[in-house]
Amino acid sequence: MRTIMRSRFIDASAALLLLATAAPALAQQPVLLYPGKPVEMTVMFGAGSAADVTARYLADGMARLLGVPVPVMNRTGGGGAIGYSHVKKQRPDGYSIIWNSNSISSTYHSGVLPFDYKAFDAVARVSVETPAIAVRADAPWKTLKELVDYAQANPGKVRVGNSGTGSHTHFSASALFATGEAKIVDVPFGEGQAVVNLLGSRIEAVVQLPAALVSHVKSGDLKVLAVLGSKRDPVFPDVPTANELGYSVTLDMWRGIAAPKGVTRPVVAKLQDAIRRTVDSQPFKDAGKAIGFVPAYLPADEFGKVIAHDDAKLAQLMTDLGLKKK
Repeated sequence: MRTIMRSRFIDASAALLLLATAAPALAQQPVLLYPGKPVEMTVMFGAGSAADVTARYLADGMARLLGVPVPVMNRTGGGGAIGYSHVKKQRPDGYSIIWNSNSISSTYHSGVLPFDYKAFDAVARVSVETPAIAVRADAPWKTLKELVDYAQANPGKVRVGNSGTGSHTHFSASALFATGEAKIVDVPFGEGQAVVNLLGSRIEAVVQLPAALVSHVKSGDLKVLAVLGSKRDPVFPDVPTANELGYSVTLDMWRGIAAPKGVTRPVVAKLQDAIRRTVDSQPFKDAGKAIGFVPAYLPADEFGKVIAHDDAKLAQLMTDLGLKKK
């Protein structure tokens, strides 16, 4: 009897030991198997917009490398608030990601979004776009200084179109003319309408991202007076920065991928690798030249630092411009 009981005790101990040994491996299985189903990418802009098209190029590359579909879901509205709110509610398992931008900060600080960038984990920066100020090709102003001087001498006479109240182009335009001590009228428009109204002579200028301007500059209908980023934009290589011209405005627009707070590091690493390889690919670089963005990959840790730095910078800028609501 004692022999039988001892044998059973040994068998039970061995079984427990086996389970204990296997536990770590079993715990790792979800990560090792990731992704085991489609990874949904939320885009906060309408289908066919430059941001949407860029996201789809990224999603296609990621899908090939991850081995699962990466469907793009357009969730528009509230300057990005609808999309951010949806993704924030999802499980942090890597199956719901968002095509984010500086809008996480501008939407929060303008009072539209009740939470800030800390609700998400940075995954990777993908690209940079530089806001640019443009006028009609037949406009009387040949340089940025001429336009700013005219606005100074004629307060409220220069109407500058942007992509919506609280948008990146809105506070970029406000910052530019505030630096030049000129009073303008900021005119917010819906998607794609700012340039249309400039071409129709209903406003005097626009501040837009390159994608909205490239085709009209090539056709000779518009001219870009300056870009409002930290350096010249490869899309408009001969156009000076506002900073070069004496106006201290550097407001690059970054875009990248983020996930709900709490996603594991191994999952971030898999997403990050697929993003890096896509951004480094020639088709993605060619898309950048055609659409108007600059591929600019950064890994999660560095991207997170950029987001935090720009959030503080935008908060101060929006406070100075009277646009901050929180």
